[in-house]
Amino acid sequence: MKNVAALSPARRNRNLGTICSEVLVLLVSAFIYSLAFPGFITEKGIGFIAFLAIIPVFYVIKRTTWPWVWVYGFIFGFSFYYIFNYWLTTFHPLAIYIVTIIKGCEMIPLFLALKAATVFFKKRAFWVEGLIWVAYAYLSEGWFAGYPYGTICYALYRYLPLIQIAEYTGVWAIIFMMIVPQAFLGNWLYDNRFKITSCFKTFKLDIIIYAVLFAAWLISGFVSLSYWQKAEPNKTWKVATIQHNHDSWKGGLQTYKINFNNLRRLSLEALQYDPDMIIWSETAFIPSVAWHTNYHYSTTEDIQGNEETAKLVEEFIKFGEELPVPLLTGNPEGVLKDPTKGPLNEDGTFNRDYYNTIIMFANGQISQTYRKQHLVPFTEHFPYEKQLPWLYKTLLANDYNWWLKGEEETVFTTNEGVTFATPICFEDVFGYLPAGFVKKGANVIVNMTNDNWSGAASAELQHATIATFRSVETRKSTIRGTNSGITCLIPPTGKIVDPMEPFKLSYKIYEVPVYETATYGETFFVRHVDLFAKLAVYGSLLLLVLGFAYNLVIRFKGNKK
Repeated sequence: MKNVAALSPARRNRNLGTICSEVLVLLVSAFIYSLAFPGFITEKGIGFIAFLAIIPVFYVIKRTTWPWVWVYGFIFGFSFYYIFNYWLTTFHPLAIYIVTIIKGCEMIPLFLALKAATVFFKKRAFWVEGLIWVAYAYLSEGWFAGYPYGTICYALYRYLPLIQIAEYTGVWAIIFMMIVPQAFLGNWLYDNRFKITSCFKTFKLDIIIYAVLFAAWLISGFVSLSYWQKAEPNKTWKVATIQHNHDSWKGGLQTYKINFNNLRRLSLEALQYDPDMIIWSETAFIPSVAWHTNYHYSTTEDIQGNEETAKLVEEFIKFGEELPVPLLTGNPEGVLKDPTKGPLNEDGTFNRDYYNTIIMFANGQISQTYRKQHLVPFTEHFPYEKQLPWLYKTLLANDYNWWLKGEEETVFTTNEGVTFATPICFEDVFGYLPAGFVKKGANVIVNMTNDNWSGAASAELQHATIATFRSVETRKSTIRGTNSGITCLIPPTGKIVDPMEPFKLSYKIYEVPVYETATYGETFFVRHVDLFAKLAVYGSLLLLVLGFAYNLVIRFKGNKK
């Protein structure tokens, strides 16, 4: 018979009430954590809450037992993302469940690893837990369904001195610095029951080390911020961003015409300010210019409505020819699915596939094209047709269609000598992509996106706040061309400047400061993308293995005695 008195409090006093209380703590923590970000309750988010919201999570992980910790990981991940990404319900009925289930499953190994750290490293587990959380954040955005929304560091987008370190470490050191004190407090609250005196005595060195790191983080942030606020750009690029405020895909040909007329009218109005370029948004013009240019409607006239679509394309081309400046717009690129055949299959359907692309239309033709490389999982891309045929068919039955994946990091060049790249939609939430563009020669980031479908300004702001870190990491200005928000300028400091009112049909002129790599050099992050995160992955894995081995040896010796 087991000695009940020898069991830990976590195992000795567990019952249904204990489990319910722990679940409640996790749900409250998930709700409070969501308040740190823009959402349906707080318009811009209360960023500092992110320094406190996860403390209860570490308390519960330390308190609970192995059979329950993985369940709690799923509960916390599912509940947080259900609250945080509430707007996904407007995208598609399945989207909110796909995302929340995936994020819940991702947190199962996270919670297990954090629990292992508390067992293997006892009182000083918090340092290891910080590394583990960084590793989780990196790995969770690196696979097919990677989705960095809700990563803790993005709550700090308005605390500019604290995000400047991203120039060197990306977001990863920020995550580490935010997690370590919360892991420390969560573990300490369980172990010491608010014994503050003993806390300072036991952890004096740890507190000093963290305080020094925090001071260095803050001071270096203020220094870097001051430098980039004063830095003189090599040139200024004047652009007109057109916000047509409609989900371009909804409504068919008549809506395409209405959208084009609005885009054309606002673009012509913007010309009075003599911009260097007109910028629309992702898929602002739906009919494929490349397809209808290569395959005239007369070759496919048996397809109902194709002639009208082709005439709309001709209107677009004529408008582009008359524009005195280049036009940058999202426009699907239609290509032959089977290059050995013509544009029509024998059954009358199109022999056609699409890329989600950005085109620069100048001098009456497409001068350059960028094809989206990082496609949205499940809605634009699903590579597991053979492995998961049931899910593939379910997605197709729910009106999901796939884009082809681009392979080239296109860098556009203007007549004024401005080089820029155009990450499409959520491509700018992944640090490696803008860094790759800058490595290839881009001096400005132009994010082209369609977030109109969300119906929520908070969703659009969540996207824009992540983009602020890309400007800091690369020290390049970002100009966001959106169809309904958040259209804005983000200089290398990471500050959101002069945002347009979301969900408003309008346009705005931006003077984009251009900081050339030839003058300012590449940042450490651009030269060594995600290095800190990779070190965290290998470091946390090594520490867990060593911790397991050490505890195994100790237990073995104890049994021999």
